[in-house]
Amino acid sequence: MRNMRTPLLATTKTVTVLLCMLGVISNAHAQFATTIIPVTPTETTGSAPAAPAKSAPKAAASKPATPVAAPAAPAPAATRARVEPRPVDSILVVVNNEVITRQEVAERLASVEKRMAAQNVQLPPRAQLVRQLVERMIVERAQAQMAKESGIVVDDAMLDRAMQRIAEQNKLSMPEFRTRLEAEGMNYASFREEIRREILSQRLREREVDNKVVVTESEIDNYLAAEANAGGQRQELDIAQILIRVPENATPEQLSARRERAEDVLRQLKTGADFAKTAAAYSDASDALSGGDLGWRPADRLPQLFLDGVSKLQDGQVSGLLKSGNGFHILKLVGRRAAGATQAAAPAVQKTHVRHILIKVNQVVTAAEAKRKLTELKERLDHGSATFEELAKLYSNDLSASKGGDLGWIYPGDTVPEFERAMDKLKPGEVSEPIETPFGYHLIQVVERKTDDASKERARQAARQAIRERKIEEATEDWMRQIRDRAYVEYRNDD
Repeated sequence: MRNMRTPLLATTKTVTVLLCMLGVISNAHAQFATTIIPVTPTETTGSAPAAPAKSAPKAAASKPATPVAAPAAPAPAATRARVEPRPVDSILVVVNNEVITRQEVAERLASVEKRMAAQNVQLPPRAQLVRQLVERMIVERAQAQMAKESGIVVDDAMLDRAMQRIAEQNKLSMPEFRTRLEAEGMNYASFREEIRREILSQRLREREVDNKVVVTESEIDNYLAAEANAGGQRQELDIAQILIRVPENATPEQLSARRERAEDVLRQLKTGADFAKTAAAYSDASDALSGGDLGWRPADRLPQLFLDGVSKLQDGQVSGLLKSGNGFHILKLVGRRAAGATQAAAPAVQKTHVRHILIKVNQVVTAAEAKRKLTELKERLDHGSATFEELAKLYSNDLSASKGGDLGWIYPGDTVPEFERAMDKLKPGEVSEPIETPFGYHLIQVVERKTDDASKERARQAARQAIRERKIEEATEDWMRQIRDRAYVEYRNDD
């Protein structure tokens, strides 16, 4: 539970970006769905996975047979003149045992074009944009399949609660929120599915990446030493990136081809090409269709490779090629600014020693069952038939279960808002009613509280969080590359 962050739309800016991602498909785009021609991959990573090859799914065995209409008498000329061609959907890509259709791509293309226009990002040539979009959809589909196999589910009730939180964060009622979406030309049902994908991806990443990140004490020591040498002043950087991803276990030929592609992109930028437009056309990073812009971030939250790459750049300048485990990066320094003093200079804060019991909601355990189970445990605690620690060890789905649910000392902002609000209402020794957060349902017990004047313990905790966030971002890029490389992908080109 420690270091949990609100997984969904914590700021109005993020909400605006996601709103812009969703648009209403026009008849022109529906017609376009029947004519998209995928860009044939220049490498074998799309059709020959790096991991042990899976057998081709049945969906990929052969093209669906085209229904043949029964013979009919010729229609009168006037009737034939009124007949217009109708778009027919078809398979564009097979991803493992599922498909992506041309209609799906056309719908996403419409929303992406709308979002890029709202962000003033120049559109690349359509063929390049389609290729980028299809690659993103392949990764999304593979992630959804992995989540399903792992038992991670976002049901309609959970999604409704998430939508309610989004509306509240924007200070709107649900009817007002729907009206705002419609005024922006957004389809409410499509927006809900976009949020479902966001939550699913977040929970899968927490399981596959976040929970495996380890921060050592020596890393914290080095971080604090470097911060002290900087005089306690922090910087924030606005960086945009283009990533030319290298497949996992790439051959020398693949590595050479990717380097040549990265060098070609760099030459285009050096001769005046627009960075955002070029990122949308060539970058393999998840932020490509946003022009590669990472936004303002504290320097300590950025990979060291990025900090070294832009250290000598002036605003607006572009770096050379930077090699990481994920591929070749090209960075643009959009701007830099002072970010104030370090956490060590922060005012006194109240910290809370807290325990919890977490019941996660999944395919096996519904939200109602989780809440009912915690209500039963709360009754046992109220009657004194068991201790909190005993029940946490027996029933909690959290890593803290082995410690009796003990989360240690929690500072403001260390947990998601729902957990923090419930915790702050409790007196020492008191146990909450079942509380819902994006992680499931909790019983919370406050052990004690005290005031901390931002001591060394707090400084180390802040350093741990900064290092952890940086590692998570780097590990996420590598994880997404592995998902793509290991998926069975077959492109379909209709004759």
